Amino acid sequence: MSEQIVKMTVGELSDRLATRDVSAVEAATAYLDKISELDGDIGAYITVTAERALEQAAKVDKLRTEGEKLSPLAGIPAGIKDNICTKGIRTTCASRMLENFIPPYNAFVIERLEERNVVMLGKLNMDEFAMGSTNETSYYKPVRNPRDLTRVPGGSSGGGAAAVAAGEAAFALGSDTGGSIRQPAAFCGIVGMKPTYGAVSRNGAVALASSLDQIGPLTKNVLDSALVLEAIIGYDENDATSLDYDWPSFTQRLEQGAKGLRIALPKEYFGEGAAAEIKEAVKAAASKYERLGATVEEVSLPNMRYALPAYYVISSAEASSNLARFDGVKYGFRAEGCNDIDEIYKATRSEGFGREVKRRIMLGSFVLSAGYYDAYYKKALQVRTLICEDFNRVFERFDVILAPVAPTTAYKLGENSGNPLEMYMGNIYTVPINIAGLPSLSIPCGTDSQGLPIGMQLIGKPFAEPLLYQAAYAFEQSSGKGDA
Repeated sequence: MSEQIVKMTVGELSDRLATRDVSAVEAATAYLDKISELDGDIGAYITVTAERALEQAAKVDKLRTEGEKLSPLAGIPAGIKDNICTKGIRTTCASRMLENFIPPYNAFVIERLEERNVVMLGKLNMDEFAMGSTNETSYYKPVRNPRDLTRVPGGSSGGGAAAVAAGEAAFALGSDTGGSIRQPAAFCGIVGMKPTYGAVSRNGAVALASSLDQIGPLTKNVLDSALVLEAIIGYDENDATSLDYDWPSFTQRLEQGAKGLRIALPKEYFGEGAAAEIKEAVKAAASKYERLGATVEEVSLPNMRYALPAYYVISSAEASSNLARFDGVKYGFRAEGCNDIDEIYKATRSEGFGREVKRRIMLGSFVLSAGYYDAYYKKALQVRTLICEDFNRVFERFDVILAPVAPTTAYKLGENSGNPLEMYMGNIYTVPINIAGLPSLSIPCGTDSQGLPIGMQLIGKPFAEPLLYQAAYAFEQSSGKGDA
């Protein structure tokens, strides 16, 4: 039974828990056993909270026995990216700097999950401070792709994607600053949602780039994603960027199909940089949508070529500002043997941060410096406006944009770790969406000749999450992947 449980989708397990065919303790135990069995090889978790998970599960079973009306997510075992604060549970951001940091409060999304009696299995591995696309920059250990242990799972939410793909979590929460949910979802063959900027509170998420970060779910299928996003979305008065919006149900309109949808295919996403098999798979998906009754037309997003450099200027500038607080004074790692405050700052930040984090802090400090602010940071913000205008023009005529998630499938561990520019190029198709604050849903659309998953993304205008789920569900059901 244990093996069957970890293969169930959230929707299936929710039904079995509601009818008490499976107990929450049985479900938690099945996932904890799978973590014990596989995670030594995969490395998806930094901290496993087994005792707490079993206590939460027992509480759910007790409430059910007492006839309590519970959420569809009650008793569902989940993993949480380790940059999302969890009260009383170590939150490291996969960095030496926060190796022993225990938050005194929960993030908004954790409060939402606890209200719904979700069972937390532990904190998931990631690129250090969410800076990376491979999950190799973690201070603790790299994460390996469950589809091929010699390959990266993507990043920075690589632990979450690997855990869901391997059956080590029914779902995971990740964060997406430039593709960090969608790219690992594509590499691991699962579903990843980056919501509209401001749709999910960032309160309690350790900030990388405040104008770009967004929390979202990693799941086995589209229905699961809709169920989880419904649980965590909503206005939070403690987050100045939170949107007060009357969200409809994401699950109720799933089955409305693709007929009549106007889908745009941006030619800039199908240039020389993308692998031939990826272009073919996404174009085959476009043809499938046409057979389902949608219209597909090629469009141009001419300023996309400037998105990647603009993103790294903006995100590094915001990261250098956000990470200034980690200085060895109030909390976190502090270097030993220092004689004055300047030595504490220098030694703590030199020893506490990894190479990629230091690289981005230096880049961010440079583009914000007095002589270069206008030349770099201000220019990047102007490019951001142009990219937003490109998307707005397309959405005047189309409902959804269909594009690849990444130019390649998962590559070998170590293949790009010595070449940061090559690693950055892996986000070329995802960062424009963060720059514009749009929602985007990554779903599997086939495999390459090596059997590695290929992901496509459906991009919508702000607040288009229900439409993206509808379009994705239509494709998933027509592909026979709804139970995968």
